[in-house]
Order: sequence, then structure tokens, then C-alpha cells
Amino acid sequence: MTTVIKLGGSLLDDAARRDGALRRIAARWNAGEDIVLVHGGGKHIDAALALVGIPKRTHAGLRITDDATLKIVVSVLGGTVNKMLVTELTKLGVRAAGFSGCDGGTLIAAQHPPIDGVELGHVGKVKHANRSLMSALLTHGAMPVISSIAIGEDGSLFNVNADTAAAAIAVAANANELLFITDVAGLLDADGKVVPRLHAADAKVFIDNVSGGMKPKLQAALSALTSGVREIVIGEEGGTTLVAA
Repeated sequence: MTTVIKLGGSLLDDAARRDGALRRIAARWNAGEDIVLVHGGGKHIDAALALVGIPKRTHAGLRITDDATLKIVVSVLGGTVNKMLVTELTKLGVRAAGFSGCDGGTLIAAQHPPIDGVELGHVGKVKHANRSLMSALLTHGAMPVISSIAIGEDGSLFNVNADTAAAAIAVAANANELLFITDVAGLLDADGKVVPRLHAADAKVFIDNVSGGMKPKLQAALSALTSGVREIVIGEEGGTTLVAA
């Protein structure tokens, strides 16, 4: 069985925490587990935009992605961050192969509609994922490391939410587990304590009470659960485990 792991948040910028997460991933891989790694890289994109004087613009939690911003997104996610992870995994003894979701039609998306009348530019909504390329790599002993860039049916490139991308990839890969390793401990209850285990029906209650990056993460998790992924974990060790029933 396959495990899909999404690496994101400020963890990608913290070299020590990133190293710890990659060491745990490498240990599982070297123990014989098939793993697909999916990543974003928002803070790296912010830094690259600032260097060239392009302002960061967001609406409803999504990055407004004009032509100039898309070029930065593609170069950072498909280049800088992707190859950083491939290099660090290689040093840990993992044979890793990095590519973007647009390669091999791995992530198929459509243009995201305007929100509150605001055009989002080259932002996509993931329609589905294809497992052909990642399955071929796994068969030949390489860990797929996939950045969250999708392609449209007409060949257009889209910036897509990495949590949604990971969920679609997990469904396509028939993954038994989807793990979101991020900078949050997990889902928190009213007292601010991590909820250790939650059923999908109960998790729906949390959606209206969470904000920021946790909302799309939880929505992506529920989508994956209803599409056959057996277990979702949000947070690092001691996080929240979501199950279908």
C-alpha cells in the first residue's frame, strides 16, 4: 500500500524541523514503505516575489496569480523547493525523483471561478489526479516528490492548493494513509487541546469553526476519506487522526 505525505507550512522554511521530518520519511521509505511526497512552498514564493518587487496579493485565502506571479510560482515550486527536497532526501539515502503535478498529467485542474467578483488569475481547482507517472517511479524504486502545479485540459498551467493536490493524489494512488506534516499540532478543541481521533461525520462540525490554512486542509482530508483513503493524519507525531467511520 502507498502513503501520501504532504509537507508544507513554515516547516519547509525551518531547516532543522524539515530535516527531522525528512529523516522520518526516509526511515519509512528505507523500511520498504511506498511513499509519495507532495509539497507547496508559499513562503518561498513570497520571498521570490519580494526580490523582484511583485506584491503578494491574496483573496479568500488564495494567492491571486497573474502572469508574472505564475512564472515565479512555477520556478519556485517546480525548481527551488522541489529540488531542495530531492537533494535532502538523496543525502538520506532515498532515490527521489522530483516533478510537478503538470508533468504526465498527474494533476488536472480547471480555472477557479471568481470569488466575490475577484478574478484569481491562474489559480486552479483540482479536478482529479492520474497515478501513471508516480506508479512508474515507485515500481522502479524511486520516491515521487510532486509540487502543487496542475495543468488544464487545454495545457494551461495552474497554481493549486497543495492540500487539495495531496488529497487528489492520495485518491489516485489508492493510498491507505494521507499524512499532512505541517506547522500545526492538529485539530484543536474548544480548550485548545489536540483532538487525537475524529470520525468524518464529526469532522464536518469543525469546518465552520476553523480558519486560515486549516480549513482547506480539513476539506481536503474529508474529500479523500469519502473517496476511499482509509486514514488521514493532520500534524506531526501526536496529531489528529481522521477516519471514515
